[in-house]
Amino acid sequence: MHTLFHSHLTFTFLIYPFFRRGIKGGAALLLIFTSTGYAEEPEIDLDLGEEIHELCAGCHGEYPRLAGFPPEYLARQLKLFKHNERKNIPIRPYANERELPDEDIPSITVYLSQIELITTMPVFDKDMSAYEKLLIAKKVFNIPRTEGNITCGKKFYKTECRSCHGRDGKGKKNSIIPPLSGQYTQYLAKQLKAFARGEREYDDADFFAEMS
Repeated sequence: MHTLFHSHLTFTFLIYPFFRRGIKGGAALLLIFTSTGYAEEPEIDLDLGEEIHELCAGCHGEYPRLAGFPPEYLARQLKLFKHNERKNIPIRPYANERELPDEDIPSITVYLSQIELITTMPVFDKDMSAYEKLLIAKKVFNIPRTEGNITCGKKFYKTECRSCHGRDGKGKKNSIIPPLSGQYTQYLAKQLKAFARGEREYDDADFFAEMS
């Protein structure tokens, strides 16, 4: 474990080597933020993470996508939901201490962060059915469901979003900043409107600390 101090934040880097079916093998990098002192080493149980994900997938297999998100960002959002600081009625029965205790959060967030979304169509086996091909294609293509001007959107993203979320919208490696590309357009539109109306706020200073 290697600990660095910056201002009043402690950044603890923990490497968890693992190989799981359906998850890209390698090391999961977990960055833990604490206001003071040392962060306790969280217990990562990927079997537990997979078990929790089976429940989450009922909604998040479709809306919104969570695969590949930074574990720190996911953990922050789960805690906001648990404390009712971020409102979402469908998640309320699950984001509470009885159903999702704090000690389980690192397991599900690291599990989700290591799921790699398919971004290009694979070469299909000649024996694969049309239905199987359709299911794979559904995972690859994110069909826009929100009307808009792509040219204007590209210009807006370049001036207002790219500096944080990256040139291609994939966030930044080893960062708390989430990716935007590949997310469902309806979800993105809903969140932008929530920010504009003041119904959702930027989560905390940690996000902006990375920009300074």
